[in-house]
Amino acid sequence: MTVLTAMQVEALQELLNIGAGRSAAMLNRMVGVHIRLQVPLVEVVSEVELVTELQQRLNLERVAAVRLGFSGSCNGMAHLVFPFSSAARLVTALMSEDTELQPDLDAIRIGALSEVGNVVLNGVMGEISKLLHQQLKYSIPAYAEVQALNLFHAVAVDKQMTILLAQARLSIEQLLVTGDIILLFNIDSFDILLAAIKERWEVGNEWPTYA
Repeated sequence: MTVLTAMQVEALQELLNIGAGRSAAMLNRMVGVHIRLQVPLVEVVSEVELVTELQQRLNLERVAAVRLGFSGSCNGMAHLVFPFSSAARLVTALMSEDTELQPDLDAIRIGALSEVGNVVLNGVMGEISKLLHQQLKYSIPAYAEVQALNLFHAVAVDKQMTILLAQARLSIEQLLVTGDIILLFNIDSFDILLAAIKERWEVGNEWPTYA
């Protein structure tokens, strides 16, 4: 398993927070509600550690998850996972009173969470794409509501993948929703990302600025 240096952890956290900030700005424009999205914790974990971490955070609760495949110079899968109870509160905060009167609330909930997941994951992966100076191709986002235990088996499918686990905190007015961003990189893809970080951050010992 890859062991990150302090600089790499700081750089990855900065990178994901930039992407999260862009995602929050887009969600603000979409729903007209002030949203703040932060990534306070980033770590590389093994398959066993991923299961342990998510069990501690989610217990055996049902979860809402959005999955986005990516390919190009980096290949893998990105997941945004919320406990179902948190996801339900998130949708309530995003919906207008008129929406709450609609007959097909399940479809509206799924659509809203799928869109939130799509925006967040595209924002995060977009910053990684910029760092690599290459376009990434994305699959159509997939939404699922599953028991947490089933998610563990679905996420950690390849023991040779590098698993990057990031905690995501999404604030809407007085509501705080905590979820997880799980990025799985295929063989060599994570090394490519770390090499790009080394080139961008270590040369000149200064942090990048993004337009």
